[in-house]
Amino acid sequence: MKNVILLTIDTLRKDVLGCYDSKSNLTPFIDSLQGSCIRFTNMQATGPYTQASFPAILTSSYYLEYGREKYLSPKKTLISTVLQKSGITTAGFHSNPYLSDYFGWNRCWDVFYDSIEDEVSEEVPYIKGDEINGKVKEWLSSYIKGGKYKPFFLWLHYMDLHEPYMPEKKYIDMVDSSIDLSRGEMFNLFKETLLKRDLSDKGKVELLKKLYSVHIRQVDSYVEEFFELLKKIDLLEGSVIVITSDHGDEFGEHGGLSHDGKMYSELINVPFLIYNHTQTRGRVSDTLVSSIDVPPTIVNLFGLDREESFEGHSLLPLEEFPERGCFGEAIDKRSAHEKETDRPIYYYQNKEFKVIYRENTDSWEMYDLRRDPQELNNIAEISPKVDRMKEILRPRLGRWLGKE
Repeated sequence: MKNVILLTIDTLRKDVLGCYDSKSNLTPFIDSLQGSCIRFTNMQATGPYTQASFPAILTSSYYLEYGREKYLSPKKTLISTVLQKSGITTAGFHSNPYLSDYFGWNRCWDVFYDSIEDEVSEEVPYIKGDEINGKVKEWLSSYIKGGKYKPFFLWLHYMDLHEPYMPEKKYIDMVDSSIDLSRGEMFNLFKETLLKRDLSDKGKVELLKKLYSVHIRQVDSYVEEFFELLKKIDLLEGSVIVITSDHGDEFGEHGGLSHDGKMYSELINVPFLIYNHTQTRGRVSDTLVSSIDVPPTIVNLFGLDREESFEGHSLLPLEEFPERGCFGEAIDKRSAHEKETDRPIYYYQNKEFKVIYRENTDSWEMYDLRRDPQELNNIAEISPKVDRMKEILRPRLGRWLGKE
């Protein structure tokens, strides 16, 4: 039995990776893995931000399944729970406050590090990927010492791509030496442009995108560092590594910045790779898949039966995957006090079309994904297929209201 490692990269857009046809050369190491990967081109996140997407990645369920609270419902079964019960060691390392023990994500991990008690700067409230790698190295070196150890599931999550976009100078020089900003100027750009969602100055928006791109290169180096660690301690050949993202980021494609309550492709269509060192030829799949399929796939990789509560299906073997449409749900605008101010937003898509529904305005959007992959031309008022798409999505609307 091989070990399974889940590497999630916060805010990673699919279109910045060379293996997904980007020409920017920002991810040379990740691109180099393709000969030993199954690469999925049509993976859809279940939401546009961490709280809406990670329930799928770690519990194979949807964000609003048991209510709209920020805390992980005790009714949801974490992948760590399933694996730990089967005798597999579970370890998680990350620096995302929304995935901390405070919100209930620490259940059934033999080791769980969330950096909550660590000192971080006011400007960047998380620790960097190389520090996560250091924590993982320390644990792995201790865990495998002596040569006898149980198979393990390791989850690590990098936060570096997340705003405020303040990359290290050596990576700026590597990617775009024309960027000449102090850290204070980078943070001010974040406060005055990104936080205010101000698109009025295209030059500043482009500069934000450049800083994000530098972080891509920085994160690629952390992924390489992690793989080198596995190789050095003889774990690379004995491990399957799943690489994905929780959501992307927007730079004005649909009138906004960051990752707010929208369901467009720049936020939802994420990279997904399954790396196996013993695989000698890469594969590419355009099967429509969802982040809810991640936990069942991991369970399958360990040779275990599917968990009953999981809503997704194992992607392996690929030939047996039941291709179907994908759903997602989130809160567009949240209030901690008044339920009436919440603005649920939902989507459903198949390979041809996507529908998006905003509850507060009772409005529908529909896009022809083959003719309009950027989702710019709303055809909800004219498409003869819109009624069928609405019919599929409607049963999911507000189904959580009676469960709170």
